[in-house]
Amino acid sequence: MPGLNTTSTADISFMLLIFFLVTSSMDTDWGLPRQLPPPDDLTKEEELVVKQRNALCLKLNANNQLTCNDEPMAIDDLSKRVEDFVANTADDPTLPELSVREVHLLGRCKVSDRHVIIVEVSPKATYDSYFQMQNAVVAGYNHLRNELALKQFQHPYAQCNAEQRDAIALVYPQRISEQALEEKGGESS
Repeated sequence: MPGLNTTSTADISFMLLIFFLVTSSMDTDWGLPRQLPPPDDLTKEEELVVKQRNALCLKLNANNQLTCNDEPMAIDDLSKRVEDFVANTADDPTLPELSVREVHLLGRCKVSDRHVIIVEVSPKATYDSYFQMQNAVVAGYNHLRNELALKQFQHPYAQCNAEQRDAIALVYPQRISEQALEEKGGESS
């Protein structure tokens, strides 16, 4: 009985393995899309003084409890709070100051360029809570930007071209400052 010649089987297997590795897609975009600051050696630290009315302070403690300006808040209510804070449609003196600026494609309009959302997170908080909080903040910005796109360009923000997105981002810039929540007496507040 003649034997089966298997000398090229290893070569064929190796070529198939290479083929499938090259042609398969391995998209693993996890996490939060954020633009990181430049490396330390290129930046100069400057202290920025922010008026109390222009700051929205969010704190997530070790027990995954969220506070907004030291008042307890549910994560489900956060996106609406961010929208109200950033937009300040009624020009409320307790909410951020608005500037009147000339914006390409939009003309003269009120711009929310002085606000900042300060996020303090305990290192002991769960990633799920942190992620939900970040999603709620971004959802607030996205809703404002989508409404403006529908009003000005008659289509959603996702369908805007780069120039339109830049114009909308000037009206509602995403200004978030993050830092670790300092622990007091061995526990995170």
